[in-house]
Amino acid sequence: MSDIQATPPMTPGRAREIAAGLDLRALPADFYANPYPVYDVLRETEPVRLMPDGSWFLTRHADLMAVYRDAQGFSSDKKVEFTPKYGAGSPLLEHHTTSLVFNDPPLHTRVRKLMMGALTRRAIAEMEPGLVTLVDGLLDGIAARGGGDLIEDFASAIPVEIIGNLLGVPHADRAPLRGWSLAILGALEPKLTPEQELDGNRSVREFIDYLRVLVAYRRKHPGDPEHDVLTRLIQGEVAGERLSEAELLQNCIFILNAGHETTTNLIGNALVALQEWPQEKERLLHVIGDRPDWAALEPVMTLAVDEFLRFESSNQLGNRRALRACEVGGVALPEGALVTLCIGAANRDPAQFERPGVLDLARADNRHLAFGFGIHQCAGLSLARLEGRVAIGRFLARFPAYRLTAPPTRGGRARFRGFLQAPFSI
Repeated sequence: MSDIQATPPMTPGRAREIAAGLDLRALPADFYANPYPVYDVLRETEPVRLMPDGSWFLTRHADLMAVYRDAQGFSSDKKVEFTPKYGAGSPLLEHHTTSLVFNDPPLHTRVRKLMMGALTRRAIAEMEPGLVTLVDGLLDGIAARGGGDLIEDFASAIPVEIIGNLLGVPHADRAPLRGWSLAILGALEPKLTPEQELDGNRSVREFIDYLRVLVAYRRKHPGDPEHDVLTRLIQGEVAGERLSEAELLQNCIFILNAGHETTTNLIGNALVALQEWPQEKERLLHVIGDRPDWAALEPVMTLAVDEFLRFESSNQLGNRRALRACEVGGVALPEGALVTLCIGAANRDPAQFERPGVLDLARADNRHLAFGFGIHQCAGLSLARLEGRVAIGRFLARFPAYRLTAPPTRGGRARFRGFLQAPFSI
């Protein structure tokens, strides 16, 4: 292990104490630092847990899969859950109840079909040269400075540019994108502070105002719908029906949010984890050194990226609402039950993964749930894997001796697991 610990240990007694009183609205600091021992206790003792707010918390891989597979029995629509949280008519409510991820068919089907048309295998392959140029440019800057911050100077800069390109956002307009995304996603945390609510609503309003101008311009000057997601969403039809203006604008925000925060976390979590697991870092460096042909490295890096996603899932929590009385994991749930799917716990379930608490970059048959499963499986998973392969692989090849110079700072979130800062030298 590295001298600088990114994931501090938690005693079994402390894990049991937190698990006994677990309330997602009042989580202690050591849970944010390392929730996995708590998840282990819950999975072993109360895998379908009734929470203080009346919702249910699931920690077993098999139970999450059962819910994901039953799209008719469990809804992703969040109007019932989010209306009291954000308030009727608020920008946050309008966004989070119109975006792709928090909707059921037919809206979900229409938006996903339109979006996937610009995320084909060929379209993603054509993004790779530009991605390599972007990553190498960031690495040049790090080399000139002798180090920097893994998040600010590297991980967060990559998805903002990629999604900016997909939506055709001019480079001069991209500076606010990350701040807007962090604020809007931050409002999804189980406990919403007044500051988060204010910042989230402001960010939705500002983002919508900007997108109205961008959409109006793109209507007059359309791009190539095979590569430009915004043009495709504007022009596309499913069963003769186009997106309304509100659906179009809110799902543009969703595309940035979905592609930004989770990919930033993937890259940052991976590079920090390699400091904690130096033997895995050496294994990867050995393979990279033996195979200078990047195309030949793709299978190895794909395995590694999927293991990083399993080990430190960028998105730790999902939610569903039971549309009828049912049973999950042997526990009866009433109609209307709100269910939290703990992806972070499921991805370390020993019933599914051998040695789940060990980072194993050669792990095969890795059926992790970091991208979800079923009709709501992440639409951009192939793009995220590409970004992870290129960013992590080229960083290691360029800076094999990088090291953290101070303990990295966690984001302090239960739903999205990542770092805010991770200073390093090369």
